[in-house]
Amino acid sequence: MLKIKRALISVSDKTGLLDLVKELIKYNVEILSTGGTARLLRDNGIPVKEVSEYTGFPEMLDGRVKTLHPKIHAGLLALRDNQEHMDTLLKHNINLIDLVVVNLYPFEKTVQKPAVKLEEAIENIDIGGPAMLRSAAKNYSSVAVVCNPKYYPEIIQELRKNNGGISEDLRFKLALEAFRLTSYYDRMIYDYLNRQGKNTSAESLAFPEDLVLRFKKIQNLRYGENPHQKAAFYKEEDRESGLVLMRQVWGKELSFNNILDLNAAVNIIKEFTDPAVVFIKHNNPCGVAENKDLKKAYQQAFNCDRLSAFGGIVGINRKVDLNLAHLIYRSGFLECVIGLGFTKEALDLLKKKKNLRILELPNLLASSGGLDFKKIEGGLLLQDEDRLTLDEDNLKVVTKLKPTKKQLQSLIFAWKVVKHVKSNAIVLAKGTKTIGIGAGQMSRVDAVFIALKKAGDSAKNSVLASDAFFPKEDAIQLSARFKIKAIIQPGGSVADERIISLADKYKIAMVFTGIRHFRH
Repeated sequence: MLKIKRALISVSDKTGLLDLVKELIKYNVEILSTGGTARLLRDNGIPVKEVSEYTGFPEMLDGRVKTLHPKIHAGLLALRDNQEHMDTLLKHNINLIDLVVVNLYPFEKTVQKPAVKLEEAIENIDIGGPAMLRSAAKNYSSVAVVCNPKYYPEIIQELRKNNGGISEDLRFKLALEAFRLTSYYDRMIYDYLNRQGKNTSAESLAFPEDLVLRFKKIQNLRYGENPHQKAAFYKEEDRESGLVLMRQVWGKELSFNNILDLNAAVNIIKEFTDPAVVFIKHNNPCGVAENKDLKKAYQQAFNCDRLSAFGGIVGINRKVDLNLAHLIYRSGFLECVIGLGFTKEALDLLKKKKNLRILELPNLLASSGGLDFKKIEGGLLLQDEDRLTLDEDNLKVVTKLKPTKKQLQSLIFAWKVVKHVKSNAIVLAKGTKTIGIGAGQMSRVDAVFIALKKAGDSAKNSVLASDAFFPKEDAIQLSARFKIKAIIQPGGSVADERIISLADKYKIAMVFTGIRHFRH
């Protein structure tokens, strides 16, 4: 057990500090401090010795040098059970320091300010603070180090429990936190300065040679994709966006698969400005609709594939009122529903479904941007998120027959949906509703067949979207048999001329986008 006799305290964030120091004073701990921290303590009647008085050297270089002194770092780094170390301290009249309470200059907040100047950012790079944290953390067997006010209550409890002492278990925990902070702090500085470099390209910023990912755990999950897999949910440390901002207002704990499906739902309904609804199953949409009337959009999306919708996830890009809640309530078993919000009356009704998880995401329509990660064996793939939108002016009608205005509207809707379907992907639509979706097939014609089978008789006079080009004529022949009237696809196949000729033969209008949307 380490008895605290001397503490060095120098903090920029003074939250809760007085409570901690008052507890230390009860055990006759000598307090060393600097600048504003020392003034705060004195103003509250707490005896303090300035670090400059303790070291015998004044602060210098506009405060850049305060604690970088052997009387500080030897007092932190000396091993208490090493007689040579103790003799050296005695020889040079250096005292032990048992506790360091330090948090760092607010570099992160500084560089987040609009139009911050490089000079201001540089002056907010802490030098003495990280040095003291690292010294104290390295010697955690003899020194306690605190860099976050959230630990003050735990330390106060330990001091009371141990008559002014701090256990080794807690010291080790605090040392880990100190090293976590200093590594994160240094990375922030590197990232900021790297962005300022004259020779730094946009590509090297997005895809650096040395990729460091920073995520913080939000919660443990019951299990992963399957019960034998462990899992947890993390958020990006320096971003507040996406599903980490969702609020669960009802239902049991979310599963790993729930979160994946919720993410798919949110990404799809962001595509639409009018009221839209999507049903997700196993990370694929099984029904999507956009309609000025939100209730109609819900019913149309549900009707696309009622069988697959069972046990699915529902995403809604509007606030859910009581009228829509009645439709949701009557839709059978659903895992989750996520929307911009829910009226009190809607919640009261939906909470009667005990197994339904209800989630609000107020920023649902916000653009997230960012990067897409794919973990592979022994490595990681990194790419831009697929946020490319369709420029209608760049659509190329390649057949003799042009799509009607209504068909074009439907083609564009289907194209927005197919972008989010696992490849090979085919979407059939009428108006702004899906009527059949073929997903994740090894051959494109099989995806067409599944979409047509899902649509049944409704396939007649519908339009078709394909996430990639058609390598063979078979899919066009199958589409013609079911009376498909228009097709939207990227183009770019060596078979394009034959495909276009076949579309002309069957009087199918065809539009090329020049954009592929593979989703693996």
